Parts: sequence; C-alpha cells; structure tokens
Amino acid sequence: MKVMHIITRMIVGGAQENTLFNCMDLIRDYGDQVILVTGPSLGAEGKLLSQTDTTGLEIEYQPSLIRAIQPVADTKALLAIKRSIQTWKPDVVHTHSAKAGMIGREAAWKSNVPCVIHTVHGAPFHPYQNFASRWFYIQCERWAAKRCHHMISVANAMTELMVSAQVAPANKFTTIYSGMDVDPFLSSDATRHEMRHQLGFRDTDVVVGKIARLFHLKGHEYVIQAAKEVCAAQPDVKFLFVGDGILRAQMERDIAQLGLSDRFVFAGLVPPDQVAKYVGAMDILVHASLREGLARALPQALIAGKPAISFDVDGAKEVVINDETGCLIPPKDTQALAQAMTMLARNRELRMQLGRNGQMRFTQQFQHRNMTTQIRQLYSRFTPKA
Repeated sequence: MKVMHIITRMIVGGAQENTLFNCMDLIRDYGDQVILVTGPSLGAEGKLLSQTDTTGLEIEYQPSLIRAIQPVADTKALLAIKRSIQTWKPDVVHTHSAKAGMIGREAAWKSNVPCVIHTVHGAPFHPYQNFASRWFYIQCERWAAKRCHHMISVANAMTELMVSAQVAPANKFTTIYSGMDVDPFLSSDATRHEMRHQLGFRDTDVVVGKIARLFHLKGHEYVIQAAKEVCAAQPDVKFLFVGDGILRAQMERDIAQLGLSDRFVFAGLVPPDQVAKYVGAMDILVHASLREGLARALPQALIAGKPAISFDVDGAKEVVINDETGCLIPPKDTQALAQAMTMLARNRELRMQLGRNGQMRFTQQFQHRNMTTQIRQLYSRFTPKA
C-alpha cells in the first residue's frame, strides 16, 4: 500500500511515538511505501525525528501546519497537503492530532482517497475548557468525522467520549491500543542500580516517578501537594519527575516552599529510547494528568513490573485496576493520592504483586507490531485491492 500519515508536529510524545512506530512497521513488515507529513516540531518537548532511526521513511515538512488556529496558515497547509495527496496518490491517508486531523481529513476527502482514517489520541475538548471553547472543538470534530471512513481510539474511553459528544456513532470507531517497544521495559531493572546511583537515590529509597511534560493539566501540582504528607509518613520516599516544560521553574519554587527540595529529582527531557531506564529506577509510577487519551507511561510502568497510581481520567481505568495493577483515584483528590502513594511505599510485596500482574496482562497488548497488524487490517477493509 501507499500510506500517508499526517500529524501536526513530531515532538517527543505519545501520539508521535505511536505514529512513528506505525510508519516504520508498515515499511519493514509489509513493504508499504510510507510518507509522513508534519509541521514544525516546536516546543520544549524535543524533536522525535532527530532522535530516531527513520531509514526508509519519506518525510515531508509543511511549515504552515502549526498547532495554533491561524486561518491564513491553515489555508496554506490545506492547499499544500491537498497538492501532496494529488501528487503522491496514497491508498490511505491516516491523520493524527486535532489540527492535522481537521486539515488532513478535508484534503484527503476532497481528493477522493480510498481510505481516510483518523486516530483519536486525545480529544481536543475537555471539561476544563470554558463552554465556548468546548462547543467550538466539538463542532470541529463533528465536521471532521464526516470526512473520514473510520476512526481509531487509543482507549475505549475515547470512543465513549466522542460518542457522548455526538461526534460520530460508535460503529465508526475501533479501539487499537498504542504500540511501543516493550523489550526495554521488560528488562528495565537491569540498569536499576546504575540509574538510581546516577540520579542520587539510595538503595533503600522508595522512588515515586512521574513521566510527563511539565505543562498545564499534567497534574504535577497534585503530586507536589500530596508529597508533603507522604514524606512525613515515609522518610525514605523520593520523587522523580521525567520531562521538561514551561512550568519547571514554578514547580521547583513550590517544592522549595514546602521544604522538599531534597526529595525531588528533575531528570529533564529524556530521549524515548532511554525512558525504560528511568522507569527501572522507580518503584511506583504516579500519573496525575487531568486529561489524556491513554498515557503511555502507565502501560510502560506496568510492563516494567511497576505498580501505577492514576487519576480516573479517560483511558486510565483500562490499565490501572484497583487491587490488581495499582490504584485508581478521583481526579484532583490529593488526599487519596497521598494515601495511595504512602500505602504502596510501605508495602514492597504489594508493589511487586501489582507490578507482576500488570506485566503479565499488558505486555502483548501494547507491543507495537500488534498495533500495526490491527491498523493494517483496518486499512484493508477500505482498500481491498491495494
């Protein structure tokens, strides 16, 4: 097949890693011809394509394809992508992210591409927006949903959200969990001692880790608030934040005001192929985001044999299962968050058991080739002769 993937920006992030795995698997495992169309990779998150082997993948940069709504730039991007589609003549156009999803679907639909697919990594509308913004994004998604043959959700919760907002009927969605390279996480404990030493942790420390951009709605502030109670109850608990972003200085100030600077380590931006080593240094993963399709950090930690604590948002409940793989708690509930972290910090055997359960349950499900097989089968439904 000839497959064109379109995504707004290829920063270091879950949707981007998912997309790149799909591109490379199609080339290596199916012999497909694949082109990735993307805009500038702006932001503190880092540029994924510069950190990854993309041999065999054709990449087309569209400078007008940007995240912010700008009618002039958006019109230029639409016309440019339509020209690329008409020149390249793909069998499949597969779009990702809100802006590329809107522009890419319109360009592909108007160009009569046989198969137009969109992946919902996370909805652009959420409860923390004002009414006008939420209404606007829902209308945009309803409009765009009419310009594709099918949509992929990275979690059942994403389908439920889109259907409840009347974006499209349930039969227009298929859940395909995001893929990743599971092997480094399965063997992440091999570098545990080395990484803990490098990060300044003692063997006796219980390390609670969080992997996310230091950005709004990612929930670091709730972890920081809960940390005071946790540290008072458990003097051997330390915290590891993996990621970077615009809120780092504010977080460091908040931690200092609580007198907990010696309890937190900021690892900064970490290349995707190094994340497993940092997970290996952890004992517990906490995810306190207020909106997320299905954060890759959750299955990554579980595959590495680490229990997970998460707010009950979007797809988290599909992997964080109370008394089986971790603790699922109400959003913004810092008291419950502190209690869950303290409970797991105190009970090594429970941590080990929950981690083993997660590893057994999710390793195969999140293998990237498993994801690509399901996506490729979906393409074939609409392009049987390709």
